[in-house]
Amino acid sequence: MKRLAVAVLVAALASAAQAQQAILLVRHAEKATEENEPGVPLSDAGRARAARLAGLLKNAGVTAVYATDTDRARQTAEPLARALKLDVRIYPPRDAAGKLAPQLLLDRLKKEEPSGVVLVVGHQNTVPDLLAALGNREKIEIAASQYDDLFVVVPKAGGAPTVVRLKY
Repeated sequence: MKRLAVAVLVAALASAAQAQQAILLVRHAEKATEENEPGVPLSDAGRARAARLAGLLKNAGVTAVYATDTDRARQTAEPLARALKLDVRIYPPRDAAGKLAPQLLLDRLKKEEPSGVVLVVGHQNTVPDLLAALGNREKIEIAASQYDDLFVVVPKAGGAPTVVRLKY
C-alpha cells in the first residue's frame, strides 16, 4: 500500500507541475561504523532499509538513480537500481576545490533527466544543501542518527518547488 501511495504522490505532484521531473532525495541508510570514510558499508539495518526503499519506489516511475561514490550511498541505491535494471550513476558532491557543490548535480540532472523521476542518494550534510539548491525555502536538518527521510521534490518553473517529507 505504501508503494502505491508514493507512486500516486509522485504522479500527482508531477502532473500538477506540468510533467516536470520529480527528484526523490534520501540520505544513505545506516552505516556499519561511525566512520565517514568512503569505504564504510551499510550495516544489516542499513541493508534492510535500502531494500525497503527499493520496495517503496519500485512502482514510482523512477527513471534514473544517482549516488555519491561511497560504499554506503551506492549500497543504498543498488537494490532499486537492480529492480529497475538501471545503473547507479555516481556524482561528486564537491567541486574541484573540495567545497559542497549541489548545483553540479542539479545541472547534470537537467541535462540527463529533464523529465524523469530521479532518486538521489546523498549524505546528512548534502541532502539539505541539495534541497536548498532546488529552491526549498524551509531549512532542513538531518540528525546524525536519522536515516528514514524521503524527500519528494517537484520543481516548478519560476517558483519554489513542491517538497514533501516522508518517512520510510
